[in-house]
Amino acid sequence: MSKLLLFDFSATTDWSAWKIQNDVVMGGNSSSKLERSDDGNAIFKGSVSLENNGGFASVQYHFPSKNIEGYKKALITLKGNGKSYQFRMKSNLNDRASYIYTFKTTGDWQTVEVPLKEMEPVFRGRKLDLPNFSAETIQEIRFLIGNKIAEDFRLEIDKIELE
Repeated sequence: MSKLLLFDFSATTDWSAWKIQNDVVMGGNSSSKLERSDDGNAIFKGSVSLENNGGFASVQYHFPSKNIEGYKKALITLKGNGKSYQFRMKSNLNDRASYIYTFKTTGDWQTVEVPLKEMEPVFRGRKLDLPNFSAETIQEIRFLIGNKIAEDFRLEIDKIELE
């Protein structure tokens, strides 16, 4: 089975489906933006604020349902700044739960391997009493930073694929 490309930032100029969603939806003060690097990669950067019960920044990509049956892991080529981030997936945009996997960046380019069956169901920061990810379709992927501390962040993303 070949890899399934979910998004390659440097191979496309149309990023219009990627949307920022920060804690301002709950009254928070965090800010973030998505920029293009000189190499064409996405740079998700900003500042997480804990004011007004805030504490997260995220960027999400919604797309028509993709069949992911048989795929075991996500491979994400990225470069962070030593901080921890979450990779999130939803099988259906109407689902309350997001399935999350937390990874730590090294400061160098790396390929993060996300075992799909290890992604845990979470809603508003709380783990749900549901099985780990086992869906055969997805409609959303997201990167989120929310480490319960006020911090600046920078995550450069090249591509996201499934294997």
